[in-house]
Amino acid sequence: MPKTLRYTLLSLREMLLSAGPFALLTVALLVLTYWWLDPNPPKRVVLATGPAQSAYDEFGKRYADALARYGIQVELLSSEGSSANLELLRTGQADLGFVQGGTADIGYDEEDAITSLGSLFVEPLWLFYREESARRLNKVPTVSKLAELKGWRVNVGTAGSGVPRLFSTLLDVNRVEAEQMKLSELEQTPATVAFLNGEIDAVVFASAPESLMVQMLLQTPGVKLLDFAQSEAYSRRFGYLTPVVMPQGVVDLAANIPARNVRLVASTTSLLAHSDTHPAILQLFAQTATTLHGGASWFSRAREYPSLEHSEVPISPEAQRAIKSGAPFLQRYLPFWLANLIERMWLAMGLIIALALPLSRIVPPLYTFRIRSRVFRWYAELREVEQHHEDNSTSVQELLEQLDAMESKVEKIVVPLSYTDELYALRNNIQLVRKKLLRKAG
Repeated sequence: MPKTLRYTLLSLREMLLSAGPFALLTVALLVLTYWWLDPNPPKRVVLATGPAQSAYDEFGKRYADALARYGIQVELLSSEGSSANLELLRTGQADLGFVQGGTADIGYDEEDAITSLGSLFVEPLWLFYREESARRLNKVPTVSKLAELKGWRVNVGTAGSGVPRLFSTLLDVNRVEAEQMKLSELEQTPATVAFLNGEIDAVVFASAPESLMVQMLLQTPGVKLLDFAQSEAYSRRFGYLTPVVMPQGVVDLAANIPARNVRLVASTTSLLAHSDTHPAILQLFAQTATTLHGGASWFSRAREYPSLEHSEVPISPEAQRAIKSGAPFLQRYLPFWLANLIERMWLAMGLIIALALPLSRIVPPLYTFRIRSRVFRWYAELREVEQHHEDNSTSVQELLEQLDAMESKVEKIVVPLSYTDELYALRNNIQLVRKKLLRKAG
């Protein structure tokens, strides 16, 4: 190995030894910060959806497909609906879930530790009835208000869906007693089958228009949709309800379905999450929501949803940033995992660097000290030889032998080229002491 390279390697070695403790401290702080902040999201999350073929079920599949691109597995947990989803969130069985306003006792409670990612879409209350039932029970082919359903067989959905609670509220304000109707709580699919078979006169459920059941019933002959003529009044009485209008022909323009505008009452559905859900997961779901729900629909214009309004619980900061500003700057140019890591650790890394910079000023003096100590430590022995010479405590011959041994060791010392002047100065000083001893011996 060439000497210059050897010197260089030794110099780098000393530099590493000098800077090593500070590098290890910095790495330890980074590891501790990584453990504390936990910047990388889990690879699996649970999303509470709804019954099979419901809008919640369909949207759940879309979220799962979207997050799969980031390596996140979204496990879809079927449920009866909003009330069941809220309970799944409270008990920790689900990380996120769709919950409709007004259909469950959401109510903000710090012990619930639930946060919102915003309102996603409106879900009208659909009341489909059989035209044949209206003729048989009311002697007319149409129903104009809830009070006309006395004596009807009406399915209001399962308790977990939250619709029975909402429908009961509407019956109360219409002064209709539940006992005046034959209410059932079948699940959506069997209820629809019974409805089409004439075993039930009307079915009630809350769902987005994307629901396959809604699409099918709107185009089924002999099935009509109740027009809530008092939709504006309902919204004034209940803050979680919104009046919406299904425009004429929006279902099928060629067949002109519906044949006229239909007024409905609707509540907004939010995506709720347990507060322990990883912030990066909340961010991804909120960003995905802007894509899935940002387009125009039957009841909303483009970019009207997701919205930060109509929330019954606090909005997550991640959702606020995603809805207002879109994807963070770094995620537009870097892979998600890297952008997320930088975004969640940049402040901590800045503080660590701010701490490490002042400490790093110790490295150059420490490096210089380590190099020079190879040379300077021999001066103590050289001074001892001189002291023994002056005291006459040791013979000159023994001192000369001690100098020879010292010189032999010094010749093996290797220092970087920039410090060789000090090495040669040591050798010269050894020679000066030797000459001094020889003069006395002569």
